[in-house]
Amino acid sequence: MEKRKKAVSPLKIYIIVLIISMFLSCHAAKDSSVDSYYLAGSKENRELFLDLFNLLKQEENGSEGEFAVTHEIAASYAWLKEYDRLINFLSGRIIKYPANPYNGYNLLMIAYAHMQLGSQPIAAHYFDLIIKNYPDLTIEDESIHLVCLKQLIDLENDPERQAWYYHELISRFPDKIDLGTSYFMLGQACEKIGDWNSAITAYSNYLPYSGTIIAGFPNADQYAKQQVDFSRSPKDWTFENLPALRTAIETALDTGNSRALGRIQAKVNFFTRSWGQTETDNTRMIDYYLDNFMYHNRIRYAPTLDASSNATEAYLRTWGWSRYLEVWYLYFRKIYFPQDPEIHGRWEWAGIYYGEKF
Repeated sequence: MEKRKKAVSPLKIYIIVLIISMFLSCHAAKDSSVDSYYLAGSKENRELFLDLFNLLKQEENGSEGEFAVTHEIAASYAWLKEYDRLINFLSGRIIKYPANPYNGYNLLMIAYAHMQLGSQPIAAHYFDLIIKNYPDLTIEDESIHLVCLKQLIDLENDPERQAWYYHELISRFPDKIDLGTSYFMLGQACEKIGDWNSAITAYSNYLPYSGTIIAGFPNADQYAKQQVDFSRSPKDWTFENLPALRTAIETALDTGNSRALGRIQAKVNFFTRSWGQTETDNTRMIDYYLDNFMYHNRIRYAPTLDASSNATEAYLRTWGWSRYLEVWYLYFRKIYFPQDPEIHGRWEWAGIYYGEKF
């Protein structure tokens, strides 16, 4: 069940604070019983705090008036950078009045103070506590839960928690966030925890938002599409190991069998590019009509893989394709697809590099 939001009108707060100001100017008597610890700053500031604490005693717990005065005291501490006093003041209020409907906002102010003190892990604890244990509040037209979730996305490194936070953002505040970024980052978090089905679903949801600029992921569009396309494909072109793939490739080249070679080619995410291109160059993904290149041509290949090959990628130099692009390096890749253990770790012919290596 969605938690009910309690909105506090900024106009009401303004009127209440205005009344507070009038009260302060008309009442000179002060209650000296206020703890001197909470009277901070210059003489004028100390007098202001004394007046505010005296007024706070007269407000009913949980009322808008009490919230306005509490907010004014906390904001004054923040303005003076008296963050320890802010934390002690609001913590005391929460302990004394645990059922106060504005405690979620009070905790948010405490979290803010810890952020200013450089205690991000403690702040993250408070942000998480607010979301999971306190009803949402709309203060000055902004949800405190939304504020907390945005902070936690930046502060939290645990992928399982990140996934939960992104789920909350997407399900509760779709019109308040960048959905493209949220779906892609949800996919990343799900990958890290091994929830591959949820990762593919997130990437599928991201695809309508292609073109979204995501910091640190310049190839986000291509990556998401590759993951989704490969997941949906039959994967019947893969080989158990690299030697088996090489044998099939070399046999097709030796016999000039373009159809056999075409069957070995990956049916999704197959690329063709020159050595000077990168994945961000909008590399063409095409189905090759290999018979156009193999007809009346004898394609040859190196007896060994290129020296730059490794445990997950391999290159085979071939030549004789055409007078304009005589040399092709066939690119083989070990498949990373933990979602399906039968496919994960197999090999595929994933692309072609044109020309000699630099």
